[in-house]
Amino acid sequence: MRTLGGPLLALLVQAQGAATPEESGPSLVRLVFASGRIGIAQGVLIVLGLASVVSLGIILHKLWTFRRAARQTAQFLEVFRKSNKFSEVQAVCSSLAASPLVGLFQAGYAELTAQLRHTSTTPDAVGAASNPRGAAGRPTLKSLPAVDRALMRASAVEVNKLEHRVNFLATTASIAPFIGLFGTVWGIISAFEGIGQTGSTNLGVVAPGIAEALVATAAGLFTAIPAVYFYNGLTQRVKLFASEMDDFAMEFLNIAERNFT
Repeated sequence: MRTLGGPLLALLVQAQGAATPEESGPSLVRLVFASGRIGIAQGVLIVLGLASVVSLGIILHKLWTFRRAARQTAQFLEVFRKSNKFSEVQAVCSSLAASPLVGLFQAGYAELTAQLRHTSTTPDAVGAASNPRGAAGRPTLKSLPAVDRALMRASAVEVNKLEHRVNFLATTASIAPFIGLFGTVWGIISAFEGIGQTGSTNLGVVAPGIAEALVATAAGLFTAIPAVYFYNGLTQRVKLFASEMDDFAMEFLNIAERNFT
């Protein structure tokens, strides 16, 4: 309980109506609840505690999501590169929906199908698009750049999905230290007001108020440090996924160009 987690947890309990800790309890907790009510310093700790909990939830969810996406992306690429028809790849998309490449493939496949239907081509011809030994009478695309644009739009959508809620970590990392500093400054102001009222500069009178004020700064750092660390890591993972999507889009366009132009 002498670490920051103890005061934050005890503070959340106090916010729900818990009794003030006894004098025999940990000194740091007594400092936080010295006023017997929730003031500015205690409110700052509650805000930082909630931000820390939300950040932890986002971190765990994103780590699980990215791991699942990476595993299914590897499976999807294996199927895509072994299949002779796009229709075979389309059949497995529903079982690998966590992969961002699935969204790209479906967008490109839909554009191919739409263009070939306008040229009176059957959907089976679209399914054979990835077969390099296509027949001489193969269908022809009206616009390969249109397929490229469809892939680019799908890539932007998938990147936005991957980045969803990650920016909260950046916001938390940026403002948490300032929120903690605000709590510290407010606490020091209150401590000096207490000195002025008592007229005593004894260390026993000054130290508890200063110590209580500094807890807010420590809480701000406790919240910000994990947030900035995992924000950088998750952002790097998003960049890797975006690079994989770019590579896949070029591979898809090469297949479409070889078989339909």
